[in-house]
Amino acid sequence: MSRIGRTPIAIPAGVEVEVSEANAVTVKGPKGTLVQAFSPEIGIAVNGAFINVTRKSDVPRHRSLHGLTRSLLSNMVIGVTEGFNKELEISGVGFRAVKEGKKLVINIGFSHQVIFEETDSISIEVPTPNKIIVRGIDKQEVGQFAADIRKKRPPEPYKGKGIKYSYEVVRRKEGKTGVK
Repeated sequence: MSRIGRTPIAIPAGVEVEVSEANAVTVKGPKGTLVQAFSPEIGIAVNGAFINVTRKSDVPRHRSLHGLTRSLLSNMVIGVTEGFNKELEISGVGFRAVKEGKKLVINIGFSHQVIFEETDSISIEVPTPNKIIVRGIDKQEVGQFAADIRKKRPPEPYKGKGIKYSYEVVRRKEGKTGVK
């Protein structure tokens, strides 16, 4: 049995979890509400202050869905209580980010500015001109939004210029030596 899947999820105070007949789970908390439909092949039950995930058989598909469902439910509970964030760093001469209202304006060496707009579920902070923080309650949305920003100018290995995650390490390469 899956070690991840069989671990019960604790429901913190102030969080409501509802499971419908079609295995759609609604999680309401202080930061917002998340709704997600899960496979009917997996059993989801709310027992007091815990959520238990069970599977019907040991078929490989059920085994893989077991741990996945539990992880997604856990991320939903964490999202509505604490939220998720991703930090991005900009490095390069003249590269900077500015927040103008609900828009993120980035200068990263193009002839034009790159603009991203906040959504209802995603908020952006710019504490310094070379740091961007993406916050939200849905882990997948936060990760995708941060990946879209990074995709505009990924870090290059020669000078390290570009947009990278704060925890990311860019392996530097040696340039040309000019020796014949």
